[in-house]
Amino acid sequence: MFTDDEKDYLMRIIKEVARVLASVMLGKKYVQVELPVESKYQISGDKLHHLKTMVDNGEINEAENELLDRIDYSDKEDLAEAMFFYEYAASKGDEFLEAHNYSLEEVKDGLQQLAQDAGYGNIMNMLDIG
Repeated sequence: MFTDDEKDYLMRIIKEVARVLASVMLGKKYVQVELPVESKYQISGDKLHHLKTMVDNGEINEAENELLDRIDYSDKEDLAEAMFFYEYAASKGDEFLEAHNYSLEEVKDGLQQLAQDAGYGNIMNMLDIG
């Protein structure tokens, strides 16, 4: 388990990565919204809702696998969906994630891999996230 300071640090990193990736990959300024409010970015269909439901049910690894199996890294909507998935998973907190065999570290790693696979790995280097 992480200390409270480490958890706070990882959450800040995750939020910063999501903000930067949204700005660069989606070409829009990202404003953090409280999670009960729907995202200002439109994700067609119910793909993101389905993944959030899986996360809520503790099926985080399964949701991530499903997401990564069908992602098209050239599609901004798919990239937004993945970014919001990781941000939502992180919002559940370290204890919830650990109880379901996931972690904040995995969220951070997932965002880093997303950026890398989408061709934005240099952004992570500039943010000095590692």
